[in-house]
Amino acid sequence: MTPPSIAPELPLVRRLEAISFRSWPATTTVFDGTWVIRLSARHSSKRANSVNPLDRGDQSDLSNRVARAARRFQGFGRPLVFRQSPLAPPQLDNFFDAGGWRRFDETRVMVLDFKNAELTGAVDQLPLKDVGRWIDQCIAMGSVTKDDKPGLSELIGLVEGDVGLFLSEDSLGVPLSAAMAVRYGEFVGLFEIVSNPDMRQLGLGRRMVRTALLWGRERGARQAWLQVVANNQAANNLYESEGFSEVYRYVYRQAPEGYSG
Repeated sequence: MTPPSIAPELPLVRRLEAISFRSWPATTTVFDGTWVIRLSARHSSKRANSVNPLDRGDQSDLSNRVARAARRFQGFGRPLVFRQSPLAPPQLDNFFDAGGWRRFDETRVMVLDFKNAELTGAVDQLPLKDVGRWIDQCIAMGSVTKDDKPGLSELIGLVEGDVGLFLSEDSLGVPLSAAMAVRYGEFVGLFEIVSNPDMRQLGLGRRMVRTALLWGRERGARQAWLQVVANNQAANNLYESEGFSEVYRYVYRQAPEGYSG
């Protein structure tokens, strides 16, 4: 899962995972041992609808526990998905491999120390208070679906930490770029970073990232973090050029069609 050249520091992984759950919350959270089962009836985000194992030593009774999780997901009308970080027991991946579970959306978790941040061009602006308008403009740029609007609004309302919604528009109200930032402790996380697909290569995404970072730093954050799908080359190039470096990766595993436990 994680490239051999990267040996993740597990204490930092645990810290970022905990911050992630608070910054991108699910509406329902239950535990099975050290597995965190997150479900959200009105939002389809995989992060908010997945099982997250958090202890490499928690490997007992895998078949029955996976079956119990399947029943929970069925009750929410969601496909059973596990999110496998370096904290997950290796035996669980072996279980999935043997059962033909799909592996998809490998994701990099990246961190930037503000001592190394370049914030030239950042706009010192107050976050948008109108959550509905911010979501509507993200819908217009294609990063959010109309069906997910109620769930995303609910999710934002449940966030632990300071939330900053940032939006750039032209004089006619056409959205140019947007981002959501969450400051929790000394970290600020960046989410839903999007720029207008009709206005690529204009530096809009870079300016939005720097604007969100500036806001986080002014509120006491000393480091920034984000998650990006590993095969999104354009986004990876942007974040790496801004000084973000990879800490660890996670991958999703989905049960084969017809799986019932």
